[in-house]
Formats: sequence, C-alpha cells, structure tokens
Amino acid sequence: MTAEVTLRPAGLEDARLLLEWRNDPVTRSASHNGAPVGRAEHEAWLARSLADPGRRLYVAETAGEPVGTVRADRDGEAWELSWTVAPGARGRGLGTAMVVALARLLDGPVRAEVKAGNRSSARIAEAAGMVLVRTVDGVEHYAGMAGRG
Repeated sequence: MTAEVTLRPAGLEDARLLLEWRNDPVTRSASHNGAPVGRAEHEAWLARSLADPGRRLYVAETAGEPVGTVRADRDGEAWELSWTVAPGARGRGLGTAMVVALARLLDGPVRAEVKAGNRSSARIAEAAGMVLVRTVDGVEHYAGMAGRG
C-alpha cells in the first residue's frame, strides 16, 4: 500500500531541495534538457515560476517527508504536467500518487510529455488516467482529463 501523498505549494525556501532533485543523474537522463543546472539559474527559474499565474508548483510529501515535486502549466484550456520523484523515494509508487493528487486540483484536459524509453514516467502517466496519443521525435505525448486517476 502506498503512503498518502499531500501537496504543498513550493516556495523559495525549497530552492536547494528542488535543485538537488533536478540535478540528480536519473532525473537529468529523463529530462528534455539533461544538462546540469546551476544555482543562480535555478533560483531565477524558481522565482519566475512562483510569480507565474499560469503555473502551479508543489512539493509532494508523505508523513512530512518531501518525496518529489509536481508542476502544472496552463496552456490554453489544458494543463501540461511535469513531475520528479526524489531519489530516495523512487520505487514506492509515490509518483503516481503525486500526479493523481495534482490532477485532482485541476480542471479540464491534462497532458504530459515523456521521453521515449522512460518507462517509469510512462507508467505514472497511464496510472494517472492519461493515454499515449502519439510519439514525435523521441517524446511520448500523453493526454487525459484532470480529476481522474
């Protein structure tokens, strides 16, 4: 049984933790841009993200322990979802719980882009109710409706 996951809005105080997760080698290998990110660049991105009314950024926790991050970006009527499971929390089914919790907060269609070959993220997208609609240039495009999963 997977532990309950709660989402809390991310803040500037999460910069170090989010950067650590972003620069994790497994995370980088699954990212569209696999290059390491520097501290100043990351902090500027985080400040812009927190100020963006079309972006929702959360830290996922279970029993008070940060276990990952989820993000939703408004793009017209749909939400583009993105997630990272913390290195120490992988393999516990928390990614699906994080994405489902995020989708329940949203309205309308959701979608996600998963790098081809990233079976962990593909399984998360599918378990959250999204289906593979196409693969283009090594990226799998998933779509579904918010609130399902």
